[in-house]
Amino acid sequence: MVTTASGDPVHPHSISQTFDRIARRAPVPIIRFHELRHTHGSLLIAYGVDAMVVKERLGHGDFVFTVQTYQHTYPPMHANAADVFETCSHRAGSKTPRFPKPVEHPVEHHPNPVEHADNKQGPGR
Repeated sequence: MVTTASGDPVHPHSISQTFDRIARRAPVPIIRFHELRHTHGSLLIAYGVDAMVVKERLGHGDFVFTVQTYQHTYPPMHANAADVFETCSHRAGSKTPRFPKPVEHPVEHHPNPVEHADNKQGPGR
């Protein structure tokens, strides 16, 4: 819920109208206000935020719904998976394979999916 400075609720239509007015003036593709929600969820997943956290942020009741709706794959995600597998397979040739430790902060290591997405409008659209 969004409120005014006095604490009164703002009608959702007012928020959408304001967003539309700002978006038309900005050098960005025009999207509906609600599409920001999908973009938000998609980007969080793409940058490695745990799907359970995304589920809670978006207020979903079901984890599976969140994953099915927002777990898109972008070319950089495939490249990252290939790099991890290559690292594992090189180490597997030794007598005692040592696999890499999981990345603690995948956001820092994940390339920007917006810059590499095949869809020119970017993720979440």
